[in-house]
Amino acid sequence: MVVKLVFEPDVEPHFLTDSYGYRPNKSALDAIAVTRTRCWQYDWVLEFDIKGLFDNINHELLMKAVRKHTDNKWVILYIERWLITPMQLPDGSLQAKTRGTMQGGVVSPILSNLFLHYAFDVWMKENNPTIPWCRYADDGLAHCETEQQAQQLLAALKLRFAECGLELHPDKTKIIYCKDSGRSEEHPEVAFDFLGYGFHCRTVKNSKTKQLFSSFTPAVSKPAINAMRQKTRSQKFYRRTDLSLNDIAEEFNPVLRGWMGYYGAYNRSALSPVFGHFNQTLVEWIRRKFKKYRGKTRASELLASIAKREPQLFAHWNIGMVWAFT
Repeated sequence: MVVKLVFEPDVEPHFLTDSYGYRPNKSALDAIAVTRTRCWQYDWVLEFDIKGLFDNINHELLMKAVRKHTDNKWVILYIERWLITPMQLPDGSLQAKTRGTMQGGVVSPILSNLFLHYAFDVWMKENNPTIPWCRYADDGLAHCETEQQAQQLLAALKLRFAECGLELHPDKTKIIYCKDSGRSEEHPEVAFDFLGYGFHCRTVKNSKTKQLFSSFTPAVSKPAINAMRQKTRSQKFYRRTDLSLNDIAEEFNPVLRGWMGYYGAYNRSALSPVFGHFNQTLVEWIRRKFKKYRGKTRASELLASIAKREPQLFAHWNIGMVWAFT
């Protein structure tokens, strides 16, 4: 942490605007916002993912970048030591490290950003100045005007990352057509996931005219929905009959607020499966806790009446929407 506090001010001013990951005063939602706007402006997106970034960063190239931004000897010394510290295997043997950054290291995100600043960010600025891009750690997007431009950029990126000792993930790197009501071309890839949001064509309503139209917009992704539902299941609240409803609310409301704050920033209604599932967990809790409400319908009716009487009890009960209880 000490090295991070000393080294970060030396490199942060040099990082480019469209690098969002692990940076002060920047967030994943900032990256989602700019991506949303650009998907309306450009027909094509190149989505790329770097395979095993933290395990494959070239030490020599990284230290060259470190020395470019600091002459602090003890900062350089510690970073070098951390990079080459061998890994101890389960059998007790040591495995030398010739590439990659330390797993879980506080300074690792800064080092990876610094490496990709030169491997990708600056390279894009110098070689493809007309193509807007957005990068969050090892996940990135580049917006292109034509499919041919996207194909050419993909080929160039493969060569560029190979020069830096990195490889694009073959399954997570693809070209997407941002199809909406104003774009008629056909393409096998018309959707992508980025930072927990799924981008694809949706039916939306014009806030002024109230007319429906198709637009390429973000909403919580299916994998994120599944992860949140799994989080609810893992708590096994329905079995905790020793708890009160207030106890459950106190314990899980911070999680619910976090989900709404991040995944509800765009198309909040897409969170309905998550909150509906959470409500069903509460229904099951009621059925286990109270004998007179063993029937699912009666338990659902009780929960609905509680929600109407105490809408502030759970964070998602008072957000201007109706969530299913049955």
